[in-house]
Amino acid sequence: MNRLESMSVLIAVVDAGSLSAAARHLGMPLATVSRKVAELESHLKTRLLHRTTRQLSLTEAGASYVAACRRILEEIGEAERAATGEYASPKGQLVVTAPVVFGRLHLVPVVAEFLAHYPEIEINLMLTDRVVHLMEEHCDAALRIGDLPDSSLMATQVGAVRRVVCASPDYLASHGVPATPLDLTGHACITFEVLASVDAWVFEAGKSELSVPVHSRFAVNTAEAAIDAAMLGVGVIRVLSYQVAHALSKNALKVVLEPFESSPLPVSLVHKGQAPLPLKLRAFLDFVAPRLRVRMGA
Repeated sequence: MNRLESMSVLIAVVDAGSLSAAARHLGMPLATVSRKVAELESHLKTRLLHRTTRQLSLTEAGASYVAACRRILEEIGEAERAATGEYASPKGQLVVTAPVVFGRLHLVPVVAEFLAHYPEIEINLMLTDRVVHLMEEHCDAALRIGDLPDSSLMATQVGAVRRVVCASPDYLASHGVPATPLDLTGHACITFEVLASVDAWVFEAGKSELSVPVHSRFAVNTAEAAIDAAMLGVGVIRVLSYQVAHALSKNALKVVLEPFESSPLPVSLVHKGQAPLPLKLRAFLDFVAPRLRVRMGA
């Protein structure tokens, strides 16, 4: 039995929530995943997982063992990085994730400049609007928009973005300009699933919050599609300011309800905070953070 491989498989099963999901994630036959977990349990002479038809959970012994497995595999990774000289000079691969539009507009230009300065570093940039779990998906750094939950992650704020309500000049000319958030109840709205609830938009009214139900005339799953629809006069959208910067500069959209905007959302670079920090990651953070602040006017 390759114990380290079996440990990795066990962690994948726990993180994925099922044997079949782990098998898909690992690209491994389900029977192989099941066998490796069973081999570990046989070797340890104890049950690590509670299995039912609907869910999978760790036993008490399993919880302790998985925590130890994570530490062991991380230490092995650190030892391998040290052995390859990663801590002597900035080199190797970095996996970085960011939201799609922000990454394309702001991070890609900075990364291009970074790669020119560090020819021995390679970057795998994952642009996705879902939250990527750094530990589970072996990601070195992430750009996050929004308030960060308490966690062991280390964060550096590089700016802030507004949530803005917009519509095309033609739409506003035909349907009127909303003067207060409550006026939105009489407007056609365009919603997409990434930004909070699609059923209500929250605004600030003095020191309190005001939740306004919106009629979703058109629902899509990306901000880009929502913005395109708004420019075509379908209705009113609520998006992040950087997503519509180009449309606003071309007068294809206009911001409304600006006095009622909620507090800006922080933009942060986060990483796992391991020690010692690999030089490639330290170089990336030190290079990228100040340049993003300049681009965002922070």
